[in-house]
Amino acid sequence: MDSAAKSYLKIENLVKKFGDFTALRDISLDVHEGEFVCFLGPSGCGKTTLLRAIAGLDIQTHGRIEQDGKDISTLPPAERDFGIVFQSYALFPNLSVERNIAYGLENRKLPRLEIETRVGELLDLVSLRDQGKKYPAQLSGGQQQRVALARAMATSPGLLLLDEPLSALDARVRVHLRGEIKDLQRRLGVTTIMVTHDQEEALTMADRIVVMNHGVIDQVGTPQEIYGAPATSFVADFIGSMNFIPGLVAEKNRVKVGGFALDCDTRGFSDGDAITVAIRPEDINAQDMEHDDNVVDAEIVHLQFLGSFYRAELGGTAFSGHEVEANFSVNLVRRKNIDIGSKLPIRLPSRHIQLYPPFEG
Repeated sequence: MDSAAKSYLKIENLVKKFGDFTALRDISLDVHEGEFVCFLGPSGCGKTTLLRAIAGLDIQTHGRIEQDGKDISTLPPAERDFGIVFQSYALFPNLSVERNIAYGLENRKLPRLEIETRVGELLDLVSLRDQGKKYPAQLSGGQQQRVALARAMATSPGLLLLDEPLSALDARVRVHLRGEIKDLQRRLGVTTIMVTHDQEEALTMADRIVVMNHGVIDQVGTPQEIYGAPATSFVADFIGSMNFIPGLVAEKNRVKVGGFALDCDTRGFSDGDAITVAIRPEDINAQDMEHDDNVVDAEIVHLQFLGSFYRAELGGTAFSGHEVEANFSVNLVRRKNIDIGSKLPIRLPSRHIQLYPPFEG
């Protein structure tokens, strides 16, 4: 997403309190026009509260929300320009698929022919043309979610809000539908915000991810930025798998970890600082060594076959008893005859090492 793209939704210094509990703490965020943004974080982090504030369903305690240049901070939901899809679908069980999709259009008292044409277009858009006369109870979960999406898009809103729309579906349907939703969003060009606690969902669907924790934003970035350069130890721990090893800064660009020293970027820390060294399992190298920096001897303590790769638990004196995991390809394990008890040199490339303050997670 071009950083110069037009800001469609602007959130400034948003605070939301429920009694003495502060659910959102000074949230500021810009969402670009046509962008797909995911609010990602664990339960209770504030992501759904932020979505509901944008929708006007829970008005913020302080702060400002602007949509397409218009201050909507205190407008009721009916006066805001959005469509919303909930986790529960919230379809009307007594109305047919066609009538569910037409609901918002009928409320606007549009001509019947115009409504019928629009409903037909939407049924085609979500591949449910032959299901229009059925009722929600006659549809699968995935089909019901498509109807909910079509209903949300019926009035051509400027903003689409998705509140964990796939969490009630089984894994296979979820994977299929997230591709459909992303394709639909891209074709329509509608600015979209989705709440999810599923990191894979966010990584595969979002243009940018907003990682939230305890009512604040820990990091905003592309999936590649969030995964490859986590700004905090919380983000590093929440997104993907990460090894955390306590250590000390020995000198500039050198840290001491367990029984060995590592070369890495120590900017932001001083000599003698306690730190946490973080590296992802897939970044630990057991191939033929191209460089001799950050190479240590390790022992395979445990080996778990995960289909396309092996997850190895590494031990040995170098790690001083701290659990470190590495992902090895099936071919590598076969070629090097790696098994429990095997000893081999491994490399922790300096460019893949992240440093954080002492980790308490």
